[in-house]
Amino acid sequence: MVTRRKEDDDVVQHLEETPEVPGERTSELIGGSEHSAANPQTVTIAIDLPATVHAAPAHEMAVAIDRVAINPSLDVSTTSIAVSHDHVRHDLPDEEPEAVEIPALPDSDSVYSRRGRKSGRVSSTPEPAAMLTDDRLLGRGKTQGRRVAPEGRWPSFVYAITLHLVNIGDSRRVRERKELEARIDKRFEGSPRFVPILTRKGGVGKTTITALIGMAMADVREDRVIAIDANPDRGTLAERVTKQTRATVRDVVTRAPSITGFTDFSTLVSRDETRLDVLASDTDPMLSEAFSENDYNVVADLAERYYSVVLTDCGTGIVHSVMRATLQRADSIVIVSGGSVDEARLASETLTWLEANGYGDLVRNAIVALNTSTHGTNLVKLEEIEAHFQSRVREIVRIPYDPQLAAGSVIDYKSLRPLTRNAARELAALVADGLPAVRNT
Repeated sequence: MVTRRKEDDDVVQHLEETPEVPGERTSELIGGSEHSAANPQTVTIAIDLPATVHAAPAHEMAVAIDRVAINPSLDVSTTSIAVSHDHVRHDLPDEEPEAVEIPALPDSDSVYSRRGRKSGRVSSTPEPAAMLTDDRLLGRGKTQGRRVAPEGRWPSFVYAITLHLVNIGDSRRVRERKELEARIDKRFEGSPRFVPILTRKGGVGKTTITALIGMAMADVREDRVIAIDANPDRGTLAERVTKQTRATVRDVVTRAPSITGFTDFSTLVSRDETRLDVLASDTDPMLSEAFSENDYNVVADLAERYYSVVLTDCGTGIVHSVMRATLQRADSIVIVSGGSVDEARLASETLTWLEANGYGDLVRNAIVALNTSTHGTNLVKLEEIEAHFQSRVREIVRIPYDPQLAAGSVIDYKSLRPLTRNAARELAALVADGLPAVRNT
């Protein structure tokens, strides 16, 4: 049974009303078979429907531009087009950027220099205070294109006979001296540097070595250097300089609350001609033992306010409480040894004690001052003593015999033998070499 719809009847009526073209017949395709058009009851029409439109998923619609889905069946190809320069939009202004003006160098009269200007000539612009240099006012340094006059006999002679036109420089000895002074004058930043001078045996010259190091440093350095006699057994450091006061470390401890400036502190020390300040130990034998660790800390706290280098002449009691306070502040140490067998042994035992008590770093950075003016020096091999200490410390310096030092009285640094003074300067330079240049605490 075939069901016919109204639309089919309309199509059949249309076909019946259409005149038949001669030689042409109407054919219908039903199930793949061809039937005659004589049967008007069955009509089948083939209609080509449009292609199925791809429905874009929701996630594509979410990212589509202007809500137009992408048809993956489209054949997308790349096309090159020519763009005319006349249609390009210029958003930037046509004006050229402003050129950066570079200021010219200041006139030579306005900088901190007088090069090319005669002495006494008035500057065309106001001079800053920095122009008032030592070289300009005192005539030192390089003036009018000439170097400083050389030192040494032959260099000075050549400089003089050539009317200051030929300067061959300082002599070798003068250059070595200036290099040594530069080492002694090492600049320190931060808190002051503490250097104890110690050994376990008395009478080997600790006090003398302390005075020599202090004088050599104070004679070269522009800052302040102090030597403190921390010997609880009545030290004699203050007797190596001309006394200017009877005050001692005990007076510093007693007056500590009232000391508010260097002027107050300077009244309690004696100053040498080299500008070395010396603070004496207690002179009363009944009170000498009372100088304790706390007392030393009070003195050291005041000294570090006004001095850059603090030397401490320690006593023979290495286990005394003052020694502990001294070593806790130490940046470097100097061990003093005599030239005899027992003196060398006790100096070596001092190093052993320091290593056993946690001061190994100080031992490795230590300097040994070998005092050759003691008894028995001529009977032992000093080179063997030096070879022993070279395996344990940083450097060894021989201090030669000097009659002024052997007298045990006031030391006139300028009157020392040149060999002794050079040894003291070398010892001071080695000590400065081992001190840290920068320290924040």
